[in-house]
Amino acid sequence: MLRTRRWLMAAALILCATMWITSCCDEDFPAKGDNNVYTDTPLIILDTDIGSSTDDLFAMEMLYQYEREGRCRLLGVVVDREGEDCAAVADVMSTYFGRGDVPIGLVRQGISQPKVWIDYKALSSYTTSDGQPMFCRTIDDYSTLPDGWQLYRRLLAAQPDHSVSICSVGFVTALTGLLVSEADEISPLSGVELVRQKVKCLYLMAGVFDEATEPDFNFKQGISFAQTLFRLWPQDVDMLFSPMEVGQEIEYRPEEVLGDITWTDVHPIKQVYMTCNCNTGQKMWDPLTVIHAVEGDAAFSISDRGTVSLTPNAETVFTPSATGNCRYQLPGDAAWNAAMLEKIRKCNAYVK
Repeated sequence: MLRTRRWLMAAALILCATMWITSCCDEDFPAKGDNNVYTDTPLIILDTDIGSSTDDLFAMEMLYQYEREGRCRLLGVVVDREGEDCAAVADVMSTYFGRGDVPIGLVRQGISQPKVWIDYKALSSYTTSDGQPMFCRTIDDYSTLPDGWQLYRRLLAAQPDHSVSICSVGFVTALTGLLVSEADEISPLSGVELVRQKVKCLYLMAGVFDEATEPDFNFKQGISFAQTLFRLWPQDVDMLFSPMEVGQEIEYRPEEVLGDITWTDVHPIKQVYMTCNCNTGQKMWDPLTVIHAVEGDAAFSISDRGTVSLTPNAETVFTPSATGNCRYQLPGDAAWNAAMLEKIRKCNAYVK
């Protein structure tokens, strides 16, 4: 009897130890092969029409700064303006700020010859006084880069559910390509289902709301792409618009840019401002989507929920609805505008 009791006690101890070990493994460690434990750090894909307006450059710079502060993780950059020279600009930026490992995708069949405001696509070919390349690059052959929609599929498939924030600050060509994509070797999900499963919110520098009826510039440049986006985007995935009128009063003047980057001449943004005509009244539209994606709603005044439809003339029409997936930023006062500009300017005080 004593021997039986001892055996039962030993068995109980072994069972408890096994359960404790199993519990620790379940709670403290991800399942074998699962590297996607989400920690609520914003996971961001930047979709940019870099190569025309300089606010794209500042949006990228801010993402690198947020990363250094541990406030986000940049998963990839999709260049939605056609041309390998545009992808090379993104490569220069990522390499300069220590993120040459960030994957880049490009658009090969997008909007043909869109309007260019400030042409700095030659940035990657700038040289020093002795003829050496001014900026390092990571990518040797841009023809090997994936299409933007393919990069989207690869990046989204690898992330936790409902975790990815997309900052779209240009055309929606690559996003449209993602939405119309079918299941493949990357994921068994269609593009629409991949967005539904993986995307937390789409932050769009787009739209004109309230009393204005002006067409949206980016949507109008490629209206068929924009119409497809609105038709296919899942209604249960949030869209947050940063409309034109919000960034309209936030201007980063060329003399301020050059004054803020006095610590070096070998800086991609400074070189753009030294060699191109940037005195175009450049407003800081694009960085507002990045600030919102990283810092959250508290930094902004936002509309109630609703739905947004797109007219054939690229006008954005907002219809209030408590169950809608769309919201938009509201213009701030002078103090708010100044605070937003200060956030952008602080990035240029960083010395590599």
